[in-house]
Amino acid sequence: MSTTDTTTPHTPRDASAVHPADGLDDDTTRYAPEWLQLREPADAAARAAALLGPLRDHLASGRRDAEDGAQVVRDLGCGTGSMGRWLAPRLPGAQHWILHDHDPELLARAAASAPAGAADGSPVTVATACGPIAGLTAEALAGTSLVTASALLDVLTPDELHRLVAACTGAGCPALLALSVAGRVEITPADPLDAEIADAFNAHQRREELLGPDAVAAATEAFEAAGATVRVATSPWQLGPDASALAAEWLRGWVAAACEQRPELTDRAEEYLRRRLAACAAGELRVVVHHSDLLALPPAAA
Repeated sequence: MSTTDTTTPHTPRDASAVHPADGLDDDTTRYAPEWLQLREPADAAARAAALLGPLRDHLASGRRDAEDGAQVVRDLGCGTGSMGRWLAPRLPGAQHWILHDHDPELLARAAASAPAGAADGSPVTVATACGPIAGLTAEALAGTSLVTASALLDVLTPDELHRLVAACTGAGCPALLALSVAGRVEITPADPLDAEIADAFNAHQRREELLGPDAVAAATEAFEAAGATVRVATSPWQLGPDASALAAEWLRGWVAAACEQRPELTDRAEEYLRRRLAACAAGELRVVVHHSDLLALPPAAA
């Protein structure tokens, strides 16, 4: 299982990449820890805390297969570890996180900054697994208490999604899959070109059979067909003047992806971007980038 980048759709994909929903089209920037650090506060504020209650209930009644009785959590495409920093302190009980990523530098950063304690003060330990996640199977997930990932579903193909669903449900472990792009953006003040850019961007997300904005609906259907109970909650980025640096980077990539999909937009889009960046720098722009979080509980928890 893998993900794709915005500019080179035929290169191997891995979930640690910043996906097209984030709008960046430069490989160096996309993989840079600086970008992941820039987006982390917005990610943390957006994540759907409403899904944690059902997840805690499931984990409280579930297995603990680590030698020390800890819950085993696998974070797919962990990047610098932002999901672990957000989630581990919100779950009770001892936890053993296994961080998966193809980038050893990102893995090292994630492991070094992992939280030391759970919500109740229980210990949190960390291990790393460097490499692609394409080989995940139910057997590979044996003993796993929870699979989690951020910005993953919308950059999967249908085949990749079904392999992930089969692995999770076959292993009987829940999945918390956060920050999947929903295909909707609200920018204030409005601009006449907003809708065209958004439509072109959404088409770009669906290229090469990627699920893009259809991902959460497809994942819901696939998990439910496998007998899982699915809950979905909104997790929008809300970018105001206090997040102008992130909004500016997102705007650059959002427009670039739209123009890659529809080159005839380029001349008008360049002027559009200049206007939008000027408004952003002046603290006059507000952006809502809609995402969804999905929690799939295995059949035994239904």
